[in-house]
Amino acid sequence: MIYSPVPLLGFAAYSGTGKTSLLKRLIPLLRARGLRVGVIKHAHHKVDVDRPGKDSYELRKAGAGQVLLATSQRWALMVEEESPGDPDLQVMLGHLDASRLDLILVEGFRHVPFPKIELHRPALGRPLLYPDDPSIIALASDQPLELPAPLSWLDLNDPAAILDFLQRQVLEKKGGMA
Repeated sequence: MIYSPVPLLGFAAYSGTGKTSLLKRLIPLLRARGLRVGVIKHAHHKVDVDRPGKDSYELRKAGAGQVLLATSQRWALMVEEESPGDPDLQVMLGHLDASRLDLILVEGFRHVPFPKIELHRPALGRPLLYPDDPSIIALASDQPLELPAPLSWLDLNDPAAILDFLQRQVLEKKGGMA
């Protein structure tokens, strides 16, 4: 069971389905409603937010296990993981400052049980994650799909409709348990 002190909703799909594209359209709509949004994005490939030659990169490569880079506009904490493997969503949630958030959106972590909207494009030829994942609460697709109740179908190309669903099903319920 995943615990979050603020409402939590995931977006799960195979690579190339449009998770990031949808979030880039959805987040401004949430902000326009006055919501403070945090995002946790899971990546399956190696990512380095720092670049060789930069001081923070060089300090990490010299052996610092944690480097906090602070500027007048933002700060970033880079932590070296000692053991390989997928990150733990519960641990990642603990790194966010929940007092500054009204909603946490999660991209990925599709194998972790917490409320998610599955994104699906039939043209990609990939199978549905639902019903193998019972924590999926809706399915957003670029084509209407027949779904069993209580699963809702959402138009993947209509972020305003997805926002309305999110408002009703996630924000108005305001449960901390996922």
